[in-house]
Amino acid sequence: VQLQASGGGLVQAGDSLRLSCSSSGRTFSRYSMAWFRQAPGKEREFVAAISLSGGKTRYADSVKGLFTISGDNAKNTVYLQMDSLKPEDTAIYYCAAAEVPSAVIVTNIALYPYWGQGTQVTVSS
Repeated sequence: VQLQASGGGLVQAGDSLRLSCSSSGRTFSRYSMAWFRQAPGKEREFVAAISLSGGKTRYADSVKGLFTISGDNAKNTVYLQMDSLKPEDTAIYYCAAAEVPSAVIVTNIALYPYWGQGTQVTVSS
């Protein structure tokens, strides 16, 4: 499985961005897909995840109500809509994939074997 993340950029606080993650996997709908982020000097942390077979989602407390993860199985693409961005959202955002049983959502970083290359999001104050 190859993942390609895109959509990052430099924005001001309060702006929105939409990240995309396209996959080459042939059974895209069997995956749990997630976004993680890593800020300078910090560990990579969970942001959001979605079960592509059931549509269920999970979010980190820090982004609930601000970020929305969604998937398009026909396009083999997962999105992360980020609204009301804050300077503390500045990080490299990575998408990840794990093949899982139906409707399972994986939030544990260690359980994701497939990773995209990351896309930089910078939020200025």
